Amino acid sequence: MRCKIALLAVCAIVGVSCNRQKQRRIAVIPKGTAHVFWQSVHAGATAAGQDFHEEILWDGPPNETDYSRQLEIFDSMLNRHVDGIVVAAADRTTLDASLDRAARENVPVVVFDSGVDSTNYVTFVATNNFEAGQMGARKLGELLKGNGTVAMIEHAPGSASTMDRERGFKDALSKEFPSIQIVAEQYSMSDRAKGMAATENILTSHPKLDGLFASSEPSSVGAAQALKSAGLAGKIRFVAFDSSEGLVEDLGAGVIDALVAQDPFKIGYEGVRAVTEKLDGKTPPKKMDLSARVIVRADLDKPEIKQLLHPDMAKYLGK
Repeated sequence: MRCKIALLAVCAIVGVSCNRQKQRRIAVIPKGTAHVFWQSVHAGATAAGQDFHEEILWDGPPNETDYSRQLEIFDSMLNRHVDGIVVAAADRTTLDASLDRAARENVPVVVFDSGVDSTNYVTFVATNNFEAGQMGARKLGELLKGNGTVAMIEHAPGSASTMDRERGFKDALSKEFPSIQIVAEQYSMSDRAKGMAATENILTSHPKLDGLFASSEPSSVGAAQALKSAGLAGKIRFVAFDSSEGLVEDLGAGVIDALVAQDPFKIGYEGVRAVTEKLDGKTPPKKMDLSARVIVRADLDKPEIKQLLHPDMAKYLGK
C-alpha cells in the first residue's frame, strides 16, 4: 500500500500519467531545415515536447523542393515505429501513399503549414494562407493608392501553403483594386539566389514597376537583395512574407514596406499538441487556422511584435 501511495505521489510531482510507461516518440518533419521559419517551428515543437513529455525526432530535407527526400524521411520514421508524426508536406500529393500506410498502422499524423490531398491525417495546423495573401494584397493596394503595376515572386509549384497565399493575393487585388495590374510572376524555387535572379529579370523587363509581393521567406529575401542591388530600395513598394533577421532589418531600413508574418513557433507547438491529444484518446479539431499579421516599421518596438519576430530559440534549440 505504501509503495502504491509513493508511486502516485511521484506521478503527481512530475505531472506524467502513470499509465504511460515510456516516453513517446513524435517525428516532426518540416519541408526543409535551412530557413529561419523552420528553425522557429523546431523550437515550438521542442517546447511542446517538453511540456507534454514527448521525445521529438526532428528531421527534414535541407531544401524545400527535395520532395523525394522528405518522402524517404517520412517512411523511415514509420519504419522506426514512432508513435506519431507531424509533417509539413513539401508537395500536396507526394506523401499520399505514406499517409495511407500510417493510417493502416494506426500512427496518427498531423499535417502542418502546407496541406495535402489525402484525408488520412488527424489535424491540419496552419496559417490561414489564403487570408494572409489577401492581407498582403490589401496592404500593397493601400501603399499604391489603388493604382499601378505589380509583380509576384512566388515560391514553388505544388507547395499548397504558398499557392494559397498567391491565390489570396490575386483574389483580393482583382476584387478590391481593379486598377492594379499584375504584370509578371516568377518562382524562386525556395532559393534566395533564384529569387534574386527572378526579381532582377522582372525589374529589367518592367522598368516602371510600382510594387512587389513575395510569398515566402526565400522569395522575400531574394527580392529585397535585388531591390538593393538595383538601387530601387524604397522606390518600389514591397510587401514581403515571413520573417528573418535580415527581413526585419530591411523592414526597419525601408527596403520592405510591410511583412506578412506567421507564428511558426506556435505552429510547431500546436502540431505536437494535436498529435499528443490524439495519442491520449482525445479528438483534436480537423483543422486549426492561425492568423497571420501585417507588420510595418512602426510596429517593430511593440513587445508582442518583438516576441513574434524573435522567439527564444536558444532556450529550446541551444543556438
